[in-house]
Amino acid sequence: MKSPRYAPAGLLVECGTARVMIDGGPGAEPKGNLAVWLVTDTRGELIREIRELARLRGLEPVVSGYSSKPVSIEPHNVVHTSHDTYGYVIRFYRKKIVWAPEFLLFPIWAKGAHLMFAEAAGWNRPIPFRGGVGGHASVEQVASDAQKYKIKKLVFAHIGRPTIKAMDAGQLPLFGEFGKDGTVYKIVVNPV
Repeated sequence: MKSPRYAPAGLLVECGTARVMIDGGPGAEPKGNLAVWLVTDTRGELIREIRELARLRGLEPVVSGYSSKPVSIEPHNVVHTSHDTYGYVIRFYRKKIVWAPEFLLFPIWAKGAHLMFAEAAGWNRPIPFRGGVGGHASVEQVASDAQKYKIKKLVFAHIGRPTIKAMDAGQLPLFGEFGKDGTVYKIVVNPV
């Protein structure tokens, strides 16, 4: 998303020598080699820029699964717009991480995630698209649903103007935290 304050929402997954980029764009592109560049929306507003950045690395941005022991990444549908859009479940040993930066309805497949990166375009009400073809959920609803579906840690990653306005007014979500550009989240496991 073209935010007035933040780089595009993106996630670089690193495990051993495996490096996978999900979404991102100008200002949120990884350095170095990648195995694959995954996207949640092949028609998203930054797809042209993502395509150019991926092609510089000899890649095409795709919606796809990826696996390199001990990490696997699988796409799952989300309700967001009139065409197919996705989020991803990243599994690392027994840990479940979810990347779902854009959706109108909370993805039930995220249930029980240890870490979820989620939608935050709207603050206290959803942002519906014209014609009822989808939209963006609100921070308040995502926080409530995340607790309902037993998400252990929630990070808001797609921060839109209504949410920026609420943040500037000192408001905080009832559950979760706002992602910050460049933050590293480490998943520590004890392999069995």
